[in-house]
Amino acid sequence: MRVYFAPCGIGLGHVGRCVPIARKLMENNAEVMFSTYREGIRYVEREKLPLVKAPPIGFQVKPDGTIDFKQTAVNPGPFFASFTLMKQVNAEVKAIEGFKPDIVVSDTRVSPLLAAQILGIPRICILNQFQVIIPRKKRFLRLARFVDSVTLIIIGKIWTSGNMVLIPDFPKPYTICAGNLNIPKSYRKNVKLIGPILPKRPDELPTENELRKKLNLPVDKPVIFAPISGPIRERAFLTGILRRIFLEFPDDYEIVLSLGYPNANTEPIHHGNLTVYKWIQNRFEYLKACELVVSRAGHGTLTQSMCYGKPMILVPTPSHTEQLNNAKQAENLGVAKVIEQEELSRESLLRNVKQILESEIPEKLEQIRKEVLEYDGLENAAKIIVEIAGKGG
Repeated sequence: MRVYFAPCGIGLGHVGRCVPIARKLMENNAEVMFSTYREGIRYVEREKLPLVKAPPIGFQVKPDGTIDFKQTAVNPGPFFASFTLMKQVNAEVKAIEGFKPDIVVSDTRVSPLLAAQILGIPRICILNQFQVIIPRKKRFLRLARFVDSVTLIIIGKIWTSGNMVLIPDFPKPYTICAGNLNIPKSYRKNVKLIGPILPKRPDELPTENELRKKLNLPVDKPVIFAPISGPIRERAFLTGILRRIFLEFPDDYEIVLSLGYPNANTEPIHHGNLTVYKWIQNRFEYLKACELVVSRAGHGTLTQSMCYGKPMILVPTPSHTEQLNNAKQAENLGVAKVIEQEELSRESLLRNVKQILESEIPEKLEQIRKEVLEYDGLENAAKIIVEIAGKGG
């Protein structure tokens, strides 16, 4: 069986959940090919998987990581955005024809689905957001509603036009992306909630104390893990703030900060009780060994932290509707606290860390962890891909 994966290349989350599916299928002798762009390219190259580079597409970001909707709308503009989409579709058609897959798996991308439809190849879409990223500030509200309606009609139709749409999230009441799944009834026929795609399950790793010894982490004080991911400019602004804050954190805590650069070396930089990595290959060992996660509000980080029973402090990207909704849902579930980026300081972060560690949140998360681990999105995704590929559509 030959499987063509085409994840969104903005940030690392989309590629990060397609890679374990690919490896799962490769265990059963499947051949895979990846098509992505921007940050996704470096991730796939580090994983040493076959790759074709797609024409890049994305949105504009301000220096503080805030999404710049005005510049996104003006530059490249509707004409050039359409031209870029056509370039992507053309590139995908050529790559798919060259690889001759039995099935195309797109993660949030439209162009591979259109290309597969043109070529008559079965296709699956992995999705955790059914709206475009539009800031909900008052001056953009009417435009946002208009764009949302157009998106649901056009892009939503394409996303759901294939054989199946897979939502890698928990069933109710723990669905993290619930606020981002406003899917019209007419599109829901082939939509399936499969559970999070977890590359490494907690029970596959040693105990927390064993991991702390292996990772040279202290066993007598709380460990804070800050795995920061997302597009480079969104990531860089937050990591700059966090580095300054963590350098002033009391010695009562041990902190591990990951900057999220997959093409960088993995040697740590030590500053007292703060250890900084440009890239952590064994992130799930640190996730299991820690007491608390500090991060953006990306879907993958939230679902992984819940599976590992780790409480979170979330700093969502300003004006990023998906992350704001994710953070709100996690807070409503009682598994996280949210700090707005403009309010992030040593005092606010330290206060929230203390509140979480002294609260009942860790105990509540332990109960939730037992429930959510019943949903194996990785196994489900691989099984569905094999079934649909085997049917030839």
